[in-house]
Amino acid sequence: MEKRQIKNLSEARIVYMGTPEISAIVLRGMIEAGFPVVGLVCNEDKVAGRGNKIEMPPTKKVAMEHGIPVFQPHRIRLDYAFLEELKPDVIVTMAYGQIVPKGVLDIPGHGCINLHGSLLPKLRGAAPIQRSLINGDAETGVTLMEMVEAMDAGRMYDKAIVAISDDDNYSSLATKIGIAARDLILSDLLPYLQGKLPGVPQEESEVTIAPKILPAEEHLSVSQDAESFLRYVRGLSDTPGGYLMLGGKKFKIYAAHFVASDVLGIPGEIVDDKKKLHLQLKDGVVSLDSVQLEGKKRMDARSFVNGFQGLKGQILE
Repeated sequence: MEKRQIKNLSEARIVYMGTPEISAIVLRGMIEAGFPVVGLVCNEDKVAGRGNKIEMPPTKKVAMEHGIPVFQPHRIRLDYAFLEELKPDVIVTMAYGQIVPKGVLDIPGHGCINLHGSLLPKLRGAAPIQRSLINGDAETGVTLMEMVEAMDAGRMYDKAIVAISDDDNYSSLATKIGIAARDLILSDLLPYLQGKLPGVPQEESEVTIAPKILPAEEHLSVSQDAESFLRYVRGLSDTPGGYLMLGGKKFKIYAAHFVASDVLGIPGEIVDDKKKLHLQLKDGVVSLDSVQLEGKKRMDARSFVNGFQGLKGQILE
C-alpha cells in the first residue's frame, strides 16, 4: 500500500493484531484515545472451562463493544487477503499468537510495529514475561519495535521500563506491561507515522532468548533450590500454574514463600500441615500459600489442610 503522509491520527487507518488480556489493555486504550482502529485480527475462539463453553479472545470482546470488525484467520500465513481490503496505513501488534508472514508485513504503507514484552534485545521470543520472573530479573519492560521476518529482530523505536516487585507473578506483571505498552503506543504512534522515530538496530551480541513455556516445565522440581523453585511458581502463576504430583494427581501451586533454611525432611516432603503447608526443598522450607488439587477448586493453604488431613510426611513429586 502507498505510504501516505499523515498529519494527525484521525487520518490514519490502523489495524490491530492481538489476542490475550495483555493485548486487550492496549487495544482498549487506543480506542478510548480515539485512535481510528479499522479492524482487529486475533486468534480463534476456543473451548474453555468445565462446561466446554466457547470463549472469545479478550481483544475480540473489546472490539465488539466498539463496533470494530473482527477477523480470526485459522492460519494468518494462508489467509490474509482481507487485510488488503482494509487498506491499513499501519499494523500494530501485541501478543497476536501467530507468526506474521512477509506478505502481511508488506501491506501497510507505514509498515508493521510490535509491542514486545521485554527490553530488547534481551528476551526475544514467545515468553519474555514468564522468563523474566524465572530468571529473577529486577526489571523488564516493553519495546516498540519494527516487525521483520526474523523473530523480534527489528529496529527499536522506544522502550518503557517496568520494575518487578517481589510479589509479582506472571498475571500481575503482564498487567503492568500491558499498561506500559498502552502508554507507549499512545505517545509514539503519531511520531512514528510522521517519521520522527527512525529507530535503532538491536545489538546482536546482547540478544537473549525467551522460549515458550513447554508442558514439561509446568512440572515443578523439588530438587531445585528454594529461590529457583519460587521463581518458577511466580513465572507460571496464575496461568498455566506450576504443579507437583500428590497421590497421582496434579497439585498446582499458585503462590508460595520462603520460610527458613531448615532441613526437616527429604526434598518434596510435607514437613508441616498445622494450619499451613510447608514443603521441604534441598536447601530450605517453603510455605505453599495458594494451591489446587486436580478436580478441586483453588484454595488457600489453611482451607486445603482443613479438608485433607494427614498430609505431613507425604511426598510431592
